[in-house]
Amino acid sequence: MDLTLQVLVSPENLALGQIPGFCAAIARGGATVVQLRAKTDPTRTMIRYGKKLREATRNEGLGLIVDDRVDVAMAVKADGVHVGQDDMPVSMVRAIAPNLLVGLSVSNVEETYSARLEHPDYLGVGPIFPTFSKLDVSAPTGVDQLIEICEMVDIPVVAIGGIGRLNVSQVWGCPIAGIAVISAVMSAEDKENACRSLRPENQGPIGR
Repeated sequence: MDLTLQVLVSPENLALGQIPGFCAAIARGGATVVQLRAKTDPTRTMIRYGKKLREATRNEGLGLIVDDRVDVAMAVKADGVHVGQDDMPVSMVRAIAPNLLVGLSVSNVEETYSARLEHPDYLGVGPIFPTFSKLDVSAPTGVDQLIEICEMVDIPVVAIGGIGRLNVSQVWGCPIAGIAVISAVMSAEDKENACRSLRPENQGPIGR
């Protein structure tokens, strides 16, 4: 899966009826993955929403990952699932759903040591910068620690947390496979151009 630009959505920030147009717009802008993150919604709501996302992402050539909920990911035939430090262990996810790509969140070097033993398909590292999109977050990882984490593993690393147009070039200066964003796209009126502005090839000289 191309992990270059992942956009996180939920029923709270994207209405069901807006899904097809939204997926078309972000695909034109260069997004590669949509992640469904809706921890508090009822299971049936998530499945209904996820099936609509699955249809739209498939039509637009986008990957689909479900946050935390392995059952929902399986029900909607998603491409992958992303779990956190307190969610289902990677080994158990693989036992239940061997065909799913499995991502694991880490926020520091110490968690990365343990994560390597779990053998996820990719790491989600963050929050890189301070963020208000999620309340229960760790202290910012920062760019220096992000680089250190990248050098510790031989799997793709996706940076997340507080990433936007003004600081994204700092992150693309690290040896990452991609970025994941919420407000940088979901708060933008023109979501196609918001995605385009975050792509690595559309930065100036990339560096820290």
